[in-house]
Amino acid sequence: MDARTIIDYAKSLDCVHCGLCLNTCPTYRLTGREPSSPRGRIHLMRSLAEGEIQADADFAHEMDFCLLCRHCESVCPSGVKFGALMEHTRAGLAALEKRPLHVRLARAIGFGVLLRDRGALSLAAALARVFAPARMPLRAERAYQPTLTPAEGERTSAVLMLEGCVMSEIFGGVNRATAAVLARAGCEVRATPQLFCCGSLHAHSGESSGARALAREAIEASEALCDERGAPLPLVSNSAGCGAHLKELAALFEEADPWHARAAALSARTLDFSQLLAREPQRSLLAARMRASSELAELSPIAWDDPCHLCHAQGVRREPRALLALLPGVTRVELAGSEDCCGSAGAWSLTHASESSALLEGKLEALRASGARTLVTSNPGCHMQWDAGVRRAGLDVRVLHLAELLELATRN
Repeated sequence: MDARTIIDYAKSLDCVHCGLCLNTCPTYRLTGREPSSPRGRIHLMRSLAEGEIQADADFAHEMDFCLLCRHCESVCPSGVKFGALMEHTRAGLAALEKRPLHVRLARAIGFGVLLRDRGALSLAAALARVFAPARMPLRAERAYQPTLTPAEGERTSAVLMLEGCVMSEIFGGVNRATAAVLARAGCEVRATPQLFCCGSLHAHSGESSGARALAREAIEASEALCDERGAPLPLVSNSAGCGAHLKELAALFEEADPWHARAAALSARTLDFSQLLAREPQRSLLAARMRASSELAELSPIAWDDPCHLCHAQGVRREPRALLALLPGVTRVELAGSEDCCGSAGAWSLTHASESSALLEGKLEALRASGARTLVTSNPGCHMQWDAGVRRAGLDVRVLHLAELLELATRN
């Protein structure tokens, strides 16, 4: 295989090797090694494309070692799209490298079965509940969302809500809180089981064909649901990783491919949960529903941790904080290093467990220092990572999704 089919060489030339990315990179901070930095990985990509090195196990390791947190993109003066470079390279390696049988089997089951079929994922989750019943949501929370949740009071808009795969099985209560809060902000909420997995985990892991297949399914499912004027509905995501992937969906298709334009149209309609609610009139309608309560007061002070794919990939930072500022009787404290990666990164916490724990430890220290009683996030991987870390550290801190807090504040 031609090395330039593995590397997007033209885009790699955008990097000027200034080094501003180094201290933002979690793997560089862990190892201190240049190849484990964004600049170092781009140098390896160029070297491979120019025939100076081979796509050997060492090269594949460094590409796999990246968390794809994209913190480097937030500080890059040249606008290097490092996430896109990494996904392109991983897709090329997936077609080239020969993985061990157990790895190929695990990927086939995970990407080809569990994340393609809700029934299969539900069965796997049921087995997980046998071993960790206290960590799984109640049956009522795991049920399908109603296809229509009417707006409460004045109807301001209609939206399509992404239930997702991990969210629907692990955080069903978050999905129900999301729909309730949207309805209280005047939104008519529609859900569809056909819009199941967005394919973000496939894309991040180099499974580009699976990502494209799921993208086509998402596009068709979203196009089928229209407003009263016949226009496709905005798509709201309460998962930072899913939202970031959907906003960049067109990158999966060549520009000449008809799916490219349809993917771009879906991206333009995709909003993070906080983006929609921070707008008017939704913000004012939501604020009017806010009520102080003892249950809410017990959660104070709260700290917001920026999910990487919300702040670095989507550039959404202000909106969650603006919504948290509406909570009556609740104090918010800033978390030092709130834009640093917690070490979850999809399956990375499983394939690099010790490094993931090391990254989380720094975040836990910041949480201790903040004095917060509640850690707020809006991404399922981050939610699980924080929840596990807080329990392991024995901290008296609750981990909640932004939607859960807003639902509690507007419940009455």
